[in-house]
Amino acid sequence: MNVMEKRRNLVPAYVLLIFLAAAFIFPILLVLVNSFKSRLYVSTQPFAWPKGEMFVGLENYIKGLSISGFVTAFLRSVWISLASVGLIILATSMTAWYLVRVKGKITKLLYFVFVFSMIVPFQMVMYTMTFVVNRFNFANIWGIVLVYLGFGAGLSVFMFTGFIKSIPLEIEEAAMIDGCNPLQTYFIVVFPMLKPTAITVAILQAMWVWNDYLLPYLILGSEHKTMPVAIQLAMNGAYGSTDYGAFMAMLVLSIIPIIVFYICSQKYIIKGVIAGAVKG
Repeated sequence: MNVMEKRRNLVPAYVLLIFLAAAFIFPILLVLVNSFKSRLYVSTQPFAWPKGEMFVGLENYIKGLSISGFVTAFLRSVWISLASVGLIILATSMTAWYLVRVKGKITKLLYFVFVFSMIVPFQMVMYTMTFVVNRFNFANIWGIVLVYLGFGAGLSVFMFTGFIKSIPLEIEEAAMIDGCNPLQTYFIVVFPMLKPTAITVAILQAMWVWNDYLLPYLILGSEHKTMPVAIQLAMNGAYGSTDYGAFMAMLVLSIIPIIVFYICSQKYIIKGVIAGAVKG
């Protein structure tokens, strides 16, 4: 089979990939285009290109930023996302390392508990979680970080465990022979090798925490709004009216940080998980 025949055989795959890419990109482009239209044309001509009297420039973005509490909600979401993702990566990577290196019935049971937590629907624990949070006064931005740690631990431990199993034990033994204690061995030797998996976990968890609506609404309510809650409340205008132009602008502003974060981090996902650090 020559090169031309191989390329022809790949045409259906390319067509499918282009179609899937367009299906994912089109909604984002639609939101971006409508963010530059006046509120009337967003409702009546959502697929039209903004031009002439439709085009309002940055007016919708100025309106969105001027909405009460929007900037505060944005900064609050940034803080909660950074704190939650950072704590998830640190706590779950250390947990996974312990579960892999300290073999026993208890560690094996704990691992299965983490894996089982991945398949438990949130609706099953929603009422109990809300009761416990209110009972122990965790209904604040510090408490929600711990809640995110609990819900994000299952997937993160599962991913870190799979990678740590591929790290040769000889590396850690060599570090301990050189005088490192367990904490030094983890932070100096193990954690740097977890970088690809840590960034993958960070992207998955950051997308979840940043876009999450239900947990902040249940725990923080409208008093301490995050971005999704602020956008939802902004939709409820006076007498049921909604400025969809400003609403689209707010959606764009909420999408930009996570897209930038993904673009900056995707090279580490492409590299994937390293095969090992010891060459024989």
